Amino acid sequence: MNRRQFLAAAGGGISLAASGFAQASGDREQSLADIRLRIQEITLELAPNRLIKTIAYNGQAPGPVLRAPEGRPVTVDVFNETKDNDIVHWHGFHIPPEVDGSREEGTPDVPAGGRRRYIFTPSPAGTRWYHSHNSAGRNLHRGTYSGQFGMFIVEPSSDPGRYDLEVPLVLHGWDPSFEEDHGSMDVVYRLFSINGKLLGAGEPVRVREGQRVLFRIVNASATLSHRLALPGHQFEILALDGNPVPAPGAVRVLELAPGERVDAAVEMRYAGVWILGEVDDKRRAAGMGIVVEYANAAGQPRWAPAPNIPWDYTVFGHARPAAEPDTRVPLIFKEVKSNHHWTINGKSFPKTSPILVKANRRYRLTFDNQSADPHPVHLHRHTFELIRVADKPTGGILKDVVVVPAWKEVEVDVTAANPGPTLFHCHQQFHMDSGFMTMMLYTD
Repeated sequence: MNRRQFLAAAGGGISLAASGFAQASGDREQSLADIRLRIQEITLELAPNRLIKTIAYNGQAPGPVLRAPEGRPVTVDVFNETKDNDIVHWHGFHIPPEVDGSREEGTPDVPAGGRRRYIFTPSPAGTRWYHSHNSAGRNLHRGTYSGQFGMFIVEPSSDPGRYDLEVPLVLHGWDPSFEEDHGSMDVVYRLFSINGKLLGAGEPVRVREGQRVLFRIVNASATLSHRLALPGHQFEILALDGNPVPAPGAVRVLELAPGERVDAAVEMRYAGVWILGEVDDKRRAAGMGIVVEYANAAGQPRWAPAPNIPWDYTVFGHARPAAEPDTRVPLIFKEVKSNHHWTINGKSFPKTSPILVKANRRYRLTFDNQSADPHPVHLHRHTFELIRVADKPTGGILKDVVVVPAWKEVEVDVTAANPGPTLFHCHQQFHMDSGFMTMMLYTD
C-alpha cells in the first residue's frame, strides 16, 4: 500500500485527479462536480457500544480526505439532507468571499434539503481543511461541535515526496457540555477521537522500521487545544497550517489549537506497539490517541510520560528583523464576564469596528490578549507572517491561525492581496459565537 492508498483508506479520500469528473472550466456550471459532499445526520460508532448522533459529511466523521492539485479549478457540490441551513468553510484557502464559506463575507447558505455549488481554484498548496461555519451559540450539536469536518490536501505542482507513508490524523472532542468556573464559561467533553475512533477502537497506523512517516494533523476540536506525543520518537516539524517552515526542527511534543494543522515527519526507529496520543492522561483515557504498530511487533500498546516542554512557534522561524509595515493595527481582546461575551477593541460582533485595508499594502496586526484565556485567532482567505510571539521576535512562519497566550501579545504581518470582505475571529467556537469576530474590509 503506497502513501496515497493509505490516505484514501484512512479517510475515505476523494482525489480530484482520480475522480473522473474533471471538466473544462467553461462547462463547470453544467458539469458533474469534481467532489460531492452530503450533509447528513448519522450515528457514529466511536467504539463498540459507544455511539454518537451527529451531523457529518458523506456518512462519516471525519469527512472524506479531499485532494486537488494547486491552481486547477475544482467544483464541489454540497447537498444538505438536514432540516437546517448550513455552510461549508474552506479553511486556509485564498479564494473569493462568495465561496469561502462565511455568511459574514456574503457566501450563500447550503439550504435545508437543497444544494450549493462551490467553484474555486485551490491555493496555496498544503494541508487545508473544511468544516461547518454555522454559529452554534449554546447548541452543542452545531458548527464545529458536530462531525462536519475533514482534511483537504492541496498538492503542489512538484512533490518531492520525502517520506514513505502519509498518515492523516484529525482530532475531535465529543459529547460536550457547559461548565462554569470562577465566572467563566467553558465547554468540557466526555470523549475524544482521532480519525473518528477512540484510542484502541480503530485500525492502527502500521509502519515498518526505517520508514519516514509524514503525519498530517488537524485539530478539528471546537474549543480545545491538544498536546500529542509518540514515546521514543521525535517529530520533525515541516509545515504549520500547511505552510513550510523556514527552520524545520525536531520536537518531542506537538501542540495544536482549534483550527491549526501540523505536518510532522517521524523516523520510525523504535520497534514496538506504541500510543500516539494526548499527553494529558484523562483525555488520552477518554479516547484521544491512536495505536502505532511496527511490522512483526506484538503486545499491548505502550505509553510513556512525555516531557513538559512548552510549544514555541519561534524555533521554526528566523530572527531577521521584519521590514516596517505600511500600517500598524492594534486589536485588544477582553472578556465581559457578566454576559460571557468577548470584545475586540471594546466591542462585540456585529458592532466591532472593521480592520480597514488597501490592496497590496502590508499591515502589522498586534493581538493584545488582555484575558486569562489563550485565543487561537483565524484570518479567512489570507496567510499572515508571525513577527513577534510574546517577547520573542521571529519571521518567515506563515499561518492562518495563531494562539495568542493569556496576558500576552502576538504580532503578525498580513499583505492585503485578496480583495473582498474577510472574516477575522477566534477559532474557539464558543468565543466566536460570543462576539469574538470582526471584518477586514478593503477600501479604495
